[in-house]
Amino acid sequence: MNQLNTPKRCQIIAALVEGNSINATCRMLGVGKHTVLRLLEDSGCACAAYHDAMVRGLEVKRVQCDEIWAFVLGKDKNLSLEQVQAGFGSVWTWTAIDADSKLIVSYMLGDRGAGTAQAFMRDVASRIANRIQLTTDGHRVYADAVEYVFGSEVDYAMLVKIYGASNENPESRYSPATCIGCRTGVLSGKPDPQYISTSYVERQNLSMRMGMRRFTRLTNGHSKKIENHGHQVALYFFHYNFCRVHSSLRVTPAMQAGLTDHVWSLAELCELLPKRKPNAKADKELILKALARAN
Repeated sequence: MNQLNTPKRCQIIAALVEGNSINATCRMLGVGKHTVLRLLEDSGCACAAYHDAMVRGLEVKRVQCDEIWAFVLGKDKNLSLEQVQAGFGSVWTWTAIDADSKLIVSYMLGDRGAGTAQAFMRDVASRIANRIQLTTDGHRVYADAVEYVFGSEVDYAMLVKIYGASNENPESRYSPATCIGCRTGVLSGKPDPQYISTSYVERQNLSMRMGMRRFTRLTNGHSKKIENHGHQVALYFFHYNFCRVHSSLRVTPAMQAGLTDHVWSLAELCELLPKRKPNAKADKELILKALARAN
């Protein structure tokens, strides 16, 4: 098969970042599944590399962090021990968002443990050039990770939401429990109580579930390979930062943060892709480097 032209590439990428599954994209655009997966692989690697190189030296004031759950191949309870040890099952996407520009400062795939939390906070710190006010939820591993990475050079607070008793009504089985209050705790520095919030990063979690079929609950569109899951996440965040105009800002988050002076088109995104001859195989070394932070 010959290499796809730019307009067709743009159509495929647009479908993937707007919440369509791989099979749905194939049906809509009349392309093969392996073609779509190969383009996802190339674009995911290119987007991850560009984000890693360019989203640095940021002057931000307030950062919110959270993690969102998904799974690869199957849920933990439905997998064998060997499959879980091989990396299948639950995968968490950690995100840090600038509350002012709505820029995704950092993201990382991994488990929900202390090791991933420390690696994630190190990456956040490496991209920011000034002291920040940081807010996270009540996940315990954040406290040690922030102290280990930032020390006393951060104004850090936790926001813990208190939920009511779950409703046993079968009709509301998939509805979230009702939040009946919030409790804040200052762990470092002097964070401004007015800005202790995780609202923006939680809203971003909703955007992720809507914009990536792999994150949509109660479907069979979940990822079957961790590599493809990582490629989709990298593509989504690049599109969100550089290509998608934020509804309240009227510019992209990258423009608001001063990383670019225009809205990137999908054709410009495609220019980041590696030049490949027809039927050439993917550069596996490039893929491993692009996903190194996810391991």
